[in-house]
Amino acid sequence: MQANLANARGFRNLRRQGPIAREERIEVTLALRRANASEFEATLTRILSGEEAPLDRATLGARYGTSAQDLAQVAAFAQKAGLAVVDSAPQERRMMVSGKAAALEEAFGIKLYHYAHDAGTFRSFETDLTLPAEISSAVMAVLGLANAPQARTHFRIAKRAAISYTPLQVAARYGLGTATGDGQAIGIIELGGGFAPADLSAYFASLGLTPPKVTAISVDGATNTPTGSADGPDGEVMLDIEVAGALAPASTIAVYFAPNTDAGFLNAITTAVHDATEHPDVISISWGGPESSWSASAMQAMDQAIADAAAIGVTVCVAAGDNGASDGVSRGLHVDFPASSPHALACGGTSLSASEETVWNDGSGGGATGGGISTVFALPAYQDGLMARPTSGQSSPLSMRGVPDVAGNADPETGYQVRVDGETMVIGGTSAVAPLWAGLIARLRSSGAGTASFLAPFLYASPSSCNDITQGNNNGYTASVGWDACTGLGSPNGAALAKLMAAAKKPKPGHQ
Repeated sequence: MQANLANARGFRNLRRQGPIAREERIEVTLALRRANASEFEATLTRILSGEEAPLDRATLGARYGTSAQDLAQVAAFAQKAGLAVVDSAPQERRMMVSGKAAALEEAFGIKLYHYAHDAGTFRSFETDLTLPAEISSAVMAVLGLANAPQARTHFRIAKRAAISYTPLQVAARYGLGTATGDGQAIGIIELGGGFAPADLSAYFASLGLTPPKVTAISVDGATNTPTGSADGPDGEVMLDIEVAGALAPASTIAVYFAPNTDAGFLNAITTAVHDATEHPDVISISWGGPESSWSASAMQAMDQAIADAAAIGVTVCVAAGDNGASDGVSRGLHVDFPASSPHALACGGTSLSASEETVWNDGSGGGATGGGISTVFALPAYQDGLMARPTSGQSSPLSMRGVPDVAGNADPETGYQVRVDGETMVIGGTSAVAPLWAGLIARLRSSGAGTASFLAPFLYASPSSCNDITQGNNNGYTASVGWDACTGLGSPNGAALAKLMAAAKKPKPGHQ
């Protein structure tokens, strides 16, 4: 497995300090392989094509979790290595173990160091991690040995707003109907910050809405902890809840708070997907980072967690990033992960003026929608035959996963009126688009038009369900008729989406 210093890229003035104290206790997550993996892939293919109904959570966990044999083998290795099993979740295919730094270094063939950068310090390692032979086939990833911040938010507070909207006004522009999300549950992943119930009550009252029930769920010890600063993760948390909640105020919202590490991010997703209590019907994620900032094993584990969601008919809506086609990397074109997972609905951004909708690109270095071509994930079947159109050079067929799939209003200058830490402000960014689509899906499902299916394949089969965006670029790719690597298939067309989701509601005749 590759070194985990990858997630430290992007920090300024990165400096290696001394080694970790050998007695320091560290908790790590072992992502485990799937039982009956080939069968799962075949089943998922039929589900995504509409030939078979999605699985229920119990069947997914029992049939395609971790086998008892793998679980026992990994637990035995941990004991032999002097590590304690803290938690075991076979249905989520993960095990948490803890031990002294010295034991972990010996177990995985690494040396842990402190690293300093302009914003603080973290723990990581530089050499490739190795797995002992007895667990090399059972363990997909070892996460948490490094604790550098893995992901960033994708929101921007407007410095000036030429025009701004409430989420309800954006919904009306897209013709999203008047359903309230009754009976639906929305899951939101957060890697920091928090919300104040009083702020939510005041915000929804200003819209004339009864607030949705919002529950904070702790993952790996993280809690709902507002920082008091809208510039920090509070801005993300409040934006996500307020946009999704305004579109689906009669839904329940479960907010999964986790540490901002590769382990925390994975554990938040698996907790949400397999949550039999809150049972989210759709999940929103507005955090991510360039593919180049992730280890390959972490991406594989997270993609498989998102595939679990697709298998049970849960669409995971993920923001595509706010730094254009470079995704904030100094050289080359890059896409954001987990938006680039082929099992996620990647959400790009537009600028929604009073008269037109174009690609979000402020042209002054202050922000543009992410989008482009993955260097990690293969071309999914639903994108077969699409073309990538760079701003310079020749168009060519997609050969790898293209991002995004869909779009929505994201420009801070045409942003959303929200309330954060007692202050009313306007916020944009693709962070707003993931909860917009999540709220839309909940709204349509509650109206009777909804489908319990991963939405992306059905959208590509019926592209008129989105408003095609044909003007603008993201400093790497240009908008065009049909799918493009700026705004995907386009923004929501409410009436067409309702018809599409109703038609996709049941598996095709002859399949159960």
